[in-house]
Amino acid sequence: MTHLKIDGIVPVMITPFTDEGTIDFAGLARLVDWYVEHGADALFAVCQSSEMQFLSLQERVDLAAAVVRCAAGRLPVIASGHVSDTLDDQIAELQAVAATGVDGVVLVTNRLDAGQVGGSRFLDDLGWLIDRLPPDLPLGLYECPAPFRRLLSDDELKVCIDSGRFAVLKDVSCDLETVTRRAALAAGSPMAIINANAAIAYDAMRAGSRGFTGVFTNFHPDLYAWLMRHSAEHPDLAQELSVYLALAAMAEPMGYPKLAKLYHQRIGTFAGIGSRAVGFDIRERFWALDVLLDKIVAGTEHFRARVAATV
Repeated sequence: MTHLKIDGIVPVMITPFTDEGTIDFAGLARLVDWYVEHGADALFAVCQSSEMQFLSLQERVDLAAAVVRCAAGRLPVIASGHVSDTLDDQIAELQAVAATGVDGVVLVTNRLDAGQVGGSRFLDDLGWLIDRLPPDLPLGLYECPAPFRRLLSDDELKVCIDSGRFAVLKDVSCDLETVTRRAALAAGSPMAIINANAAIAYDAMRAGSRGFTGVFTNFHPDLYAWLMRHSAEHPDLAQELSVYLALAAMAEPMGYPKLAKLYHQRIGTFAGIGSRAVGFDIRERFWALDVLLDKIVAGTEHFRARVAATV
């Protein structure tokens, strides 16, 4: 049974690139520090926000290893990099990521039964992989939306819970009823059900989601952390904050993850906003984008000041 505890605010890490298109490891180190300083409880490296589908296996391994090194034990690091189609390629990439020293390796649900055969194929593929991973390696599950969203059935989730191998499910159902039901199924087990949708973040926390792991953890993870830890004492402020967080997150379709990189360029975390996943000019496509980002920053600072007065 896994003893790894993954809950709270778990940023889905973005990957800074140099002007030459390689990983900016110096910028990555500053980014890890920023997450730590802004309320993160764990880090999810080499995920979709990290552009893992656009990284070579060596880059995925180097990225995971660098995050472990930069985190330096301050908080746990989980990583995926699970992108291949065939099981043989999947086990190779998962074993390589595991060897970097991450605290847990995350399996992507749409890679299990990647051909969408149905029936027992998901659990068959899952068992095949687990049998070939180190028995003491904590695992996670991620309902990654790309190349397609594959949600777990309750029966599949129960098998994973009962195995004792899984520390976390990144829930991408975006449905409060589903999150609530899953949290009840996982109650008392090592597996944390953590919602990734900002619109239901506050309600999901109250319904049993053990934190938040959405893309706007790249903008204001500390506000989600306050919501999780202090909302009960300040319900009116929590409700106001939850509305702001939901509305701010509506900017996600405007070129994320390049949008988040633009934010971090503005605050000096790293220099470039290059992205392999988003090849177009986001300012050209989304008019007044900088003005919108100004408003998000102003809202963030407004609520930071208000929550600071409560703690």
